[in-house]
Formats: sequence, structure tokens, C-alpha cells
Amino acid sequence: DEVVDREGERHPLAGLLPGRLIAYIAAMIDELYSARILRLAANLPHSGRLAAPEGTGERVARLCGSKAVVDVTLDDADRVETFAQDVKACALGQAAAGVLGEAVIGATLDEIVAARDAMVTMLRAGGEGPTGRFEGLRALKQVADYPARHASAMVAVEATLDAVRQAMARDRADTRTSLAGAA
Repeated sequence: DEVVDREGERHPLAGLLPGRLIAYIAAMIDELYSARILRLAANLPHSGRLAAPEGTGERVARLCGSKAVVDVTLDDADRVETFAQDVKACALGQAAAGVLGEAVIGATLDEIVAARDAMVTMLRAGGEGPTGRFEGLRALKQVADYPARHASAMVAVEATLDAVRQAMARDRADTRTSLAGAA
């Protein structure tokens, strides 16, 4: 029997004998779920939800169901002032959320966008990964070899971007309303 994917193409693992398939899966698990990844996943700073967020972002990785809900408030310079995250994800998603939670307080939208873009380049095109405050996301570099895992590694970062953008839009809307009321 030929093993095919949804498009009818021969599956890349089809030629592996059961013993080799088990060895392949074991090697993948060892590589992806290293001790460092598991340590990061176990430490989820700012876990929970904010009582009065200015912005909330939610992302779900469709393939595996990893989910991140992020709440933020911003300071007067539009830097992340408070941050909370509710993450239900595999170890990769939780590891990324752990790094993010350690580094995000004080970050600007531009810094978070740069980290996201560098992470996408790292995962899809062999880039080095984020620098500066988000350099810890480089711990997920080995995920590049497993495209099906990319989305789970990105859910917390994308949810954070959504939350910060929502907070900034809300702040601008509040400013316009205040100015209109003063006229």
C-alpha cells in the first residue's frame, strides 16, 4: 500500500520501515523538545489575564490547536506596561511564550514586529532569529526543520502584536474623542 498525503502525493515518510519511522520520530522529539525548550515551557511569566486590558489578542494554530490569549496595557510612550498571557499550547508554543513573557515589559510595537519578522525568517528561511530583548526566541531555531510546528511557536508572538495594536488603536480613538469633546 502506498502512503499518500491529502493531495495524493507520496508521503515523505512512506519509504521508512516501521523501525526507522520510530527512530525518526524519536530523533525529532529529542531535537524539538530539548531540555532547554522544556525549561522555557515550564516557566510562563505573567500567566493569566489582566482585569482591565487596553488591548487583547488571541491566536490559534489551526493544525495543533495551540492557543494564546494576551492582554496588555501601554504606557504614555506606547511601550508595554503590563502584560498577561493565557497559553494553552505544546511545549514549543509555551517556550516561545515564556521567552516573550520575560522580555516584553517595556517593549515597543516596532520591537515586537522586528522580533516576529526575524522569527519568521529564522523558521522559514534560515535566518539567525531575533536580537535584543527577544534574542531568547532563538532557542526555537530547530523548529525550522518542522514546518508543521511553526504556527505553534508563533501564537504568543502574534497574539501579543494583536494586543498591542488594539491598545494603540484604542488609545488613538480615546484621544480623538477627548479632543472632539474639548472643541
